[in-house]
Amino acid sequence: MSFTDDQSPVAEQNKKSSSEGHWFAVQVASGCEKRVKLNLEQRIHTLDVADRILQVEIPKTPIVKIRKDGARVQGEEKIFPGYVLIRMIMDDDAWQVVKNTPHVINFVGSEQKRHYGRGRGHVLPMPLSHGEVERIFRHVDEQEPVVKIDMEIGDHVMVLSGPFKDFEGDVIEVSPERSKLKALLSIFGRETPVELEFTQVEKQN
Repeated sequence: MSFTDDQSPVAEQNKKSSSEGHWFAVQVASGCEKRVKLNLEQRIHTLDVADRILQVEIPKTPIVKIRKDGARVQGEEKIFPGYVLIRMIMDDDAWQVVKNTPHVINFVGSEQKRHYGRGRGHVLPMPLSHGEVERIFRHVDEQEPVVKIDMEIGDHVMVLSGPFKDFEGDVIEVSPERSKLKALLSIFGRETPVELEFTQVEKQN
C-alpha cells in the first residue's frame, strides 16, 4: 500500500538514511514485548523487508532475585517495559510492516495534525538520537546485576527463626546488597527496630 504525501507517516522523514538505518522506539501492549519481537522477525522475512528492518531488540538489564529460601537466581529485567527498539531504514512499506504487527500500538514520535476532517492525525516516527542509543546499549553492556527481593518498606512480616521467632512487625528498611532488612517489632510493649536476614522472615498478606 502506498501513501500520498499528505497521508504518509514518513513523508517528512529524511529518506537519505544510511545503510545502517536509525533506531526507533515502538510502543507495544504491556507484557507483549517478546511476542512482538518474534512476530516482527517472522514478518520481516515473510514480507521481504529484511533490507530495511535490520534489528529488533528488547533492552534488558541483569538482575539477581533472592527467593524466600535465600537462594539467588540470575535473571533479566526489561529496561523499558512496553517498548521495543527497532533499527530500520524508514519507508512506507517498512512502517506498515511494523505498525500492522499484532500488539504494536504506535511508533514514538510527534503527532501530526490532520489536514482535513476530525480526529487525531498520524504519528511521525522520530529516530532516537545517537546519544540515546549509545546510552541505552552501554547501560545494557555495563550494568551490574541489580539485586531484587519480593519485600519492600511497609510490608508486614513474621520472623521465622532466631531470638525474635514468631514476632511480627513492619519493614522500615530493605538492603538487598546485604540480604538484610530492618523491621519494627513490638518488644516489651515498645516498637523496636531489629535487623534481620531475608531468610529469617516471611511476608504476611
